[in-house]
Amino acid sequence: MSNLTSKRILLGITGGIAAYKSIELIRLLTKAGAEVQVVLTEGAKAFVTEMTLQAISTNPVRSTLLDPAAEAGMGHIELAKWADLIVIAPASADFMARYAQGMANDLLTTLCLATEAPIILAPAMNQAMWRHPATQTNAKLLAERGVLSIGPADGSQACGDIGPGRMSEAADIFVYLNDYLAADSKPQNLTGQHWVITAGPTMEAIDPVRYISNHSSGKMGYALAQAAQQGGAKVTLISGPVTLETPQGVTLIKVKSADDMLLACQQATIQKADVFIGAAAVADFKMKSQSSQKMKKQTDNDELQLTLVKNPDIIATIAKQQGAKCMVGFAAETQDVITYAKSKLERKGLDIIIANDVSRSDIGFNQDENQVTVISKEQTWFPEKASKQQLAVQLVEHIYQYTQSL
Repeated sequence: MSNLTSKRILLGITGGIAAYKSIELIRLLTKAGAEVQVVLTEGAKAFVTEMTLQAISTNPVRSTLLDPAAEAGMGHIELAKWADLIVIAPASADFMARYAQGMANDLLTTLCLATEAPIILAPAMNQAMWRHPATQTNAKLLAERGVLSIGPADGSQACGDIGPGRMSEAADIFVYLNDYLAADSKPQNLTGQHWVITAGPTMEAIDPVRYISNHSSGKMGYALAQAAQQGGAKVTLISGPVTLETPQGVTLIKVKSADDMLLACQQATIQKADVFIGAAAVADFKMKSQSSQKMKKQTDNDELQLTLVKNPDIIATIAKQQGAKCMVGFAAETQDVITYAKSKLERKGLDIIIANDVSRSDIGFNQDENQVTVISKEQTWFPEKASKQQLAVQLVEHIYQYTQSL
C-alpha cells in the first residue's frame, strides 16, 4: 500500500508554463489513493483550466478567497485544517516572495499561513529569476521556517535558457512525497543539534586532466542530510563532486580531494558537532606527486607506473580529535561485510558503523535503494531494504536514540 493512501493533499498551482505537469501529479496522487483538492492562483488559470483539474481530482477547484458560497462557513480555514500536506507545484518566484513576506492576498497564501500541515514547494521559474539574490533569500527564509522543497531541476527551459529553474518532474515529486510520508514518525527532536555529514566521492588529481575516484553518487549522504534537517537539526553537508540537488535548509560545502574534505570537516567540527556521519566514499590513495602538465602517452611503452600514497583517514582523524559527540561511519564492502565493519568500528574509534554490500547491483553505489547493517558496540540492527530517503529517516532516528544514551 502506498504511503499516500487516504492522505489529504492540497495542491496549489501558481502561474507558470510548468503548471501542465501538475495534471500528471494529480493523476499519480489519486491513483495512489490520496484525496486531492486543487487551489489555483489567478496566474495559473492562464495555463490550466479548472474543468480539467476538477475532472482529474474529482473535487471542485478553488481559486477565490472571497467566494460567498464557500466562505459562509469560513471555507478557507476549513480547507487549511483539512489538508494533511500542502504541495505547491509549480511554486513561482512571485508566490515564494509573497509567502516569505507573510502576505495573505489570495486564497493560496492565506491557506499556507492558516495551516498547520507541512508545506512542500516545487519551484519553477526562469534560471535568472531562480538565481536572483531576492529569490535565493526568499528560498532560504522559507527553508529556515521549515518549508520543504524539491528542485528546481537543471536543464533547458521553455524560454530557451538553460540552467536551474525547471520544475521537477511529476514522477519525481510523487516519489519525494511518498518517501516523505514513509515513516510513521519522523525525527522531530533534533532542534538545537549540529550534524556534520560527508557525502559523495573524492577526486584525486593525477594531472590537470585525469583523476582517481570511485562510483559513489552521494545519494545516501544527501538523504541523511535531508532527514536530519527535517528533524530540526542544523546540518552541514560536506560533499565531493556529485550531480544532486542540495536539500533545502542544509549548508553545503563543496570539496574535491580527500585533503580538502578533511580540512572542511575539521573546520565544521571545531564547535563540537553533536553528530558526525562519514558517508563519503573517500579515495584510499592519491598521487605522491601530481603532474602540473598533462601526462603524455609514450608510444614506445605499453605500461605506466603511478606512485600512490595513502590519503588521510578523515573519520579516524575527526574521532581522535573528538570533533563530535557521536561518530558514525560507513563501510562499503564486497565480502565479509559485517566482519570488516566491526573491525573498522574498533580501529577508527567510532560509535556506530553502517555497513552495506556494494557488490550487489540492486543497492549501494548509484542505486535509489539500499540495505544496510547498523553496528554499535551494544547491538547490531538489520533494517529492511528501502529507498535511501526512507532508510535515511530510520537511520537518523536510530542515531538520535543512540546519542541519548551517551
